[in-house]
Amino acid sequence: MENSMTLWLFVAAFGASALGGVLGMASGIFIVPILTLLFGVDIHVAIGASIISVIACSCGSAAPFLKGRLTNIRLAIVLETATTLGAVTGVLLIGIASTPFLYGLFAVILAVSAKQMLSRRCEMIDTSAPNVKSWGTVLRLHSSFPDRVLDRDVPYQVGRVPLGLSLMYGAGLISALLGIGSGVLKIPAMDTALRLPIKVSSATSNFMIGVTAAASAGAYFVRGDIDIGIAGPVALGSVAGALLGARLLIWLPADKLRIFFVIILVLLAVQMLLSALGVHVPGGSA
Repeated sequence: MENSMTLWLFVAAFGASALGGVLGMASGIFIVPILTLLFGVDIHVAIGASIISVIACSCGSAAPFLKGRLTNIRLAIVLETATTLGAVTGVLLIGIASTPFLYGLFAVILAVSAKQMLSRRCEMIDTSAPNVKSWGTVLRLHSSFPDRVLDRDVPYQVGRVPLGLSLMYGAGLISALLGIGSGVLKIPAMDTALRLPIKVSSATSNFMIGVTAAASAGAYFVRGDIDIGIAGPVALGSVAGALLGARLLIWLPADKLRIFFVIILVLLAVQMLLSALGVHVPGGSA
């Protein structure tokens, strides 16, 4: 592979992972269209490289997020269990529902999620004592994080855990049926159902998608869909980009981050709607 292409792969992965790191989404949702449209990479090889990119992005931003106390690991473990169960169910149900219907359903879910997230532009801090019988209290999920913008610790309570688990199960189910990353559904679920601060939602989602991608990377490698010549520079660029994205998330005001994420949700909803209507969108099914 030419050195110039290797450099451009690094640059492209850097930008995609910086954006993915800020949003807490799988960078693969940006990597796949970039590789297929700009570099002419086969879709299966592009998906394999995107899986590696997601793992690298998650690992690269893990340290800053953990150091900044943004990632709620206990919550991530609980929610990832439901997501995994949903993904397994989705694999078993592949072929039952038509793909256009699923894309249309996904577009509606993204649009509703965007509306709900926009309605929470001003995050309210719950200062009341937590319910001792709530799932969040029993599982010790409540926590706090240092907000660099406000220059103080912000406590938060994890509410409506059963609803959150149900939505995570649905996120895993739909992502498996469509073959896409579930990060774009996890953050709205944590934001609207669990009432988490947007920064905590993004950091925790980033941790979770790395675990999910690592579990599936072996299957792509065995199938021969991971081209080291492409995945190598993509992985290196993803680590560097994720470090930048993590630092941007820590310092960005929550309201600006929320609006940025809503814009991405709307764009993805349009992409999914076009796919449902039969309009081919390169990389849209990855």
